[in-house]
Amino acid sequence: MSGEKNGRPEKGRRPALGKGADFKSRGFKGKPKGVTGGEGRSRGFKSHGDKFTPRKSDRPNDRPSRPEVPVEEQEQPIAEERIAKRLARAGVASRREAESLIVDGRVTLNGTVLKSPAINVGPSDEILIDGKPIPTIERTRLWLYHKPAGLVTSNKDPEGRPTVFKNLPVDLPRVISVGRLDMNTEGLLLLTNDGGLARVLELPQTGWLRRYRVRAHGRITQGKLDTLKDGIAVDGVFYGAIEAVLEREQGANVWIEMGLREGKNREVRNVLGALGLQVNRLIRISYGPFQLGDLPEGAVMEIKGKTLRDQLGKRLVEESGANFEAPIVNAFPNRPVKAEKEAAPASRAEKPKSAWVSSSAGRRDKPSSLDRLSTQKPEPPKYRSADGSRGANVWIASGGRPTAGKTRRGDKAKPALKSPGKKPQR
Repeated sequence: MSGEKNGRPEKGRRPALGKGADFKSRGFKGKPKGVTGGEGRSRGFKSHGDKFTPRKSDRPNDRPSRPEVPVEEQEQPIAEERIAKRLARAGVASRREAESLIVDGRVTLNGTVLKSPAINVGPSDEILIDGKPIPTIERTRLWLYHKPAGLVTSNKDPEGRPTVFKNLPVDLPRVISVGRLDMNTEGLLLLTNDGGLARVLELPQTGWLRRYRVRAHGRITQGKLDTLKDGIAVDGVFYGAIEAVLEREQGANVWIEMGLREGKNREVRNVLGALGLQVNRLIRISYGPFQLGDLPEGAVMEIKGKTLRDQLGKRLVEESGANFEAPIVNAFPNRPVKAEKEAAPASRAEKPKSAWVSSSAGRRDKPSSLDRLSTQKPEPPKYRSADGSRGANVWIASGGRPTAGKTRRGDKAKPALKSPGKKPQR
């Protein structure tokens, strides 16, 4: 037989694959004892087509399983936070001011004077400032404030300009602002006593839409405003998608309603400036689910606790660490409250000329949102009466009213008319 020598195949040649051929490899004459699984497969694996899954061991598990403990009975970790944050939540000072108090050695923790703010405290720790205990931590609260134009959103201004926090009601607890509004921007500003909530609501990741009504000088079309949905880059700064709707044209100005989610510094002014418009009035009318509505200018109104919790939702409550179980220390009414001004104009005549109002000034007993948002300055009468007075509401042509016996400065007296339709003799 060719290719075979002494019944064995010659070197370099494979046996013919015929009927009854031996497929066993050389030196392997069967399955070893104690080997489980298929032939030629790795030990301890069971074949399932092209996949291999480990074979379960028959040996009992020597390690005892842990008993399951109900979630209610598990020990909850003690919530700790930075001491500066605790002082800010208690309404003592801002975090930066609290750190200064600690560096000055005015804060004591469990009988030890602190020198560094890099320390965490728990609910049971005793904190003293100048030997006095800090106030009890208050429930997380939120206020709506109608900011007038001309106020700086800051506690202190180095230039001495009037600030928002100097124009709040005296009985309002210590609050911080959620974001900022420019000095010349008016409208809704959120105030809260919880720094964690303010930080979360300011983040663009929160996704809350902020709406503005804008009056700008110039002309623009809705098609050009629609391009802002894809974002725009201005002076190397990219601004995200913006919703803009052209409301109406008013003289040389246009009114636009805009919605954005980022809230970068001077975003509305910079974006519209890149489109050839000059913003001359900016009003924020909503921040997320909270609306300006008919809140009077300069007034503050608190949101009810249940409403605030429902609007935030579970996710934002957890991310901000809001506390709705603590008591309310400083009560505040759930109605608009204005700060008392020391010197208010006693009469209409004492108001400065710059403090003009809209043409609906006759309804001052019931101000409305339309009054506040109106931008049309009262215009003087277009025509004068024949005698030069401004009291007439109806235009009368010159010479339509008898002027006998009346002279104007620099004019000669004219004789009275003898009969209608005849001119006087010269």
